[in-house]
Parts: sequence; structure tokens; C-alpha cells
Amino acid sequence: MTTWVEGAAGSTYDVDNLPYAVVAHGDEPPRVGARIGDLVVDLAPVAATDMLEVAHVFEAPSLQPLMSLGRPTWTAVRAWLVDLLTDPHERDLVEPHLVPVDQVQVLLPFEVADYVDFYCSLHHASNVGRIFRPDGEPLTPNWRHLPVGYHGRAGTVVVSGTDVRRPCGQRPSSEGPTYGPSRRLDLEAEVGFVVGAPTALGSRVATGSLAEHVFGVTLLNWSARDVQAWEYVPLGPFLGKSFATSVSGWVTPLDALAAAWTDLPGQDPAPLDYLAVDGPAGLDLDLEVLLDGEVVSRPPYASMYWSPAQMLAHLTVNGASLRTGDLFASGTVSGPEPTQRGSLLELSWGGREPFTSGGRERTFLEDGDVVTIRATAPGALGGRLALGEVTGRILPADG
Repeated sequence: MTTWVEGAAGSTYDVDNLPYAVVAHGDEPPRVGARIGDLVVDLAPVAATDMLEVAHVFEAPSLQPLMSLGRPTWTAVRAWLVDLLTDPHERDLVEPHLVPVDQVQVLLPFEVADYVDFYCSLHHASNVGRIFRPDGEPLTPNWRHLPVGYHGRAGTVVVSGTDVRRPCGQRPSSEGPTYGPSRRLDLEAEVGFVVGAPTALGSRVATGSLAEHVFGVTLLNWSARDVQAWEYVPLGPFLGKSFATSVSGWVTPLDALAAAWTDLPGQDPAPLDYLAVDGPAGLDLDLEVLLDGEVVSRPPYASMYWSPAQMLAHLTVNGASLRTGDLFASGTVSGPEPTQRGSLLELSWGGREPFTSGGRERTFLEDGDVVTIRATAPGALGGRLALGEVTGRILPADG
């Protein structure tokens, strides 16, 4: 299966990838595109000319209409697209609607319905516990029994490339709380999962039904550690997370990750029945965190304790409904090695052990810093495919 698109074969955006985005270019209104190599297929005119039954969904300024159609349609559309890009006879149909990726504006790809952030990395949770509770148990008693999570603010999810203003809030000190800009603004290397097919209130999603509901995968970022540290006991993060969540502009279809599934590293004790998984449930994703263009960490998602299917099963076990556009995220991805820590909180060990970046010692984010998180996964064609990166620049606090 080889694409006729020049420069795409063997790249990280070959036909085994084909992520979707909402793009604007020229005088055309925003609508759905798919990436192949360094080009974007403007899907609306191609589908209309080819008289695809669901051609209308590509005219929308959101992935919502496509995502709402469900797994059989997602798979069929992907097969149609692969055929167009590998059959030389289809070249005349598609080629007039290929646009260089650097000539399009990539917008927020979907309307976020609800946003749930989990805490699924054993290494991250253990590191955070040791930093904040050095004389106590690193993990809370419930941690190995369920994927801990909290609800965020859907309205503060922004697309990659959006500047992020340093948030203000209450910060802890030895004299009590103070108010002002976060002094411990942090990055978080996270993986997010975008829900397409909804469910009714009162229904539950089994661990084996992840693919029936999850449309694709994105990357996420940001946390204000000092604000979070003061507010999170007893109810969890609030202002420390809700100021902004950046997501990739490109959503990688779950079908593109068929070769990336891998066994979980092991769960002890065995989870309750509704969280039990059968077969490979983890994902072999290699993340990279860049601070001002320099790689400072390489977290492996394959090391995660709780899987995407378990997150979704736990999210819905009480009967909570799913909506098209729901977003749930893994929490910070960290591995067992110091070079695999997915946050500056861990890399600087709570600010007490600065790390070196850009030729100088660093702890937390400074105004003007640019953070990029990117990832790759095994592709079905034998190489690696790239997930859409997420980038943001820190602006000074207002006032």
C-alpha cells in the first residue's frame, strides 16, 4: 500500500496515519481536512465530487458531525481516503484539492463537551507523592484500585499555538495563602482521547468497547502547581488546571494506532471486574517534551498504569453519559527514569533540584517560554507515525 502523494511515502504522515483537523485557507471557510505528508486534503470538495454519502460532514467547521456518526462510518471513511491516496487513478480527483500544510490555519478541531483529567501514571503519582509527602506513603490508598480523575473546564481548552497567559490564584506560604501570578507554572505531557459516539444517561461503557466510542487521540498540556497544591485537598485541582488546556490541532484516528497497542506493565492488586481488560490495553507512544526548542524529557506512554479503556469504563460506571466531543486525558505521562519525567515539578524535584536547559539552571516555566509536546507511535506500514504536536508560549500575567 503505497501513496502516490509525492514525499509522503515513508514519512510520519504516510497513509497509515491520516489525522483530521479543521483548517482554513485562502477565502475558503473552515472545514475538515486530512494530512498526508506535508499536504492537507480538503475533504469537502473531494467527497462531494466523489458523491460520498456523508460528504456533508466535511463542510462543517468542526469534527463533531463526523465524530457523531460512529465506528462503522469512521472506518469506512478512512478506507475511502486510503483508497483515494493509494490508487493512481484517483489522483486527478484529489490533487487539485491538496494544500501545503504551512498554508493552512489549523483551528480547534472539535467542540469540547465535557473534559475529564485522570492521574494514570504510577511513576508520576509516586514522584509527586514523594515530593509533597516525603515522610508518608507516595500513593493514596485508592490509587491502585481506580483511575483517579477530576472534571475540568471545557471552555478553556484551546488549540495548539495559542498563547497561554500565566494564571493568578492563591499560593501557599509559611505565613498562609498569598494571591498573585503562579510562581510554579508547569508543563504536563499528557495524552487525550476524544469521544465520538455518545451514550444515554444511565448506560455504562465496558473496557472492551473503547473503540466503539473513542474517535481519536490528541496531546495536552499545562498546570499551575502552587495554586493546585494549596487548593487540591480535599476536592482536587480547580484553578490550578482550569486556566487553560492546550490540545493538538490534529486528531489522530484510533484506527491509525492499530499497531501501537501493547500490554500494560502490570496491575497489582487486580482491578475490580468492571476495570478488567483482556489483551493489550496500553499504547506504545513515545513522547518528547521540548522547552524553547530543546528536548528536556522523553516520557513513554507504554509505562502508564491505567489504560484508556479503564479510564472510560470508570468515567461511565456510575451511569454518566458520554457526549460527542467529550475529552478525557491521561494525566502527566512519566516513566521510571529521571529523563522520562513529564513535568517540571518532577524534573526539578519540586524546585529543589534545578535541571539544566538552554545552558542554565531551570525549575518552573518563565514568561516567554515556548513548550512543545510531540509523540510518535508504531505505524501499520512498519515505520513511525506522528501525533499532532501541541505548542504554547507563556505570556505574563495580567495586572
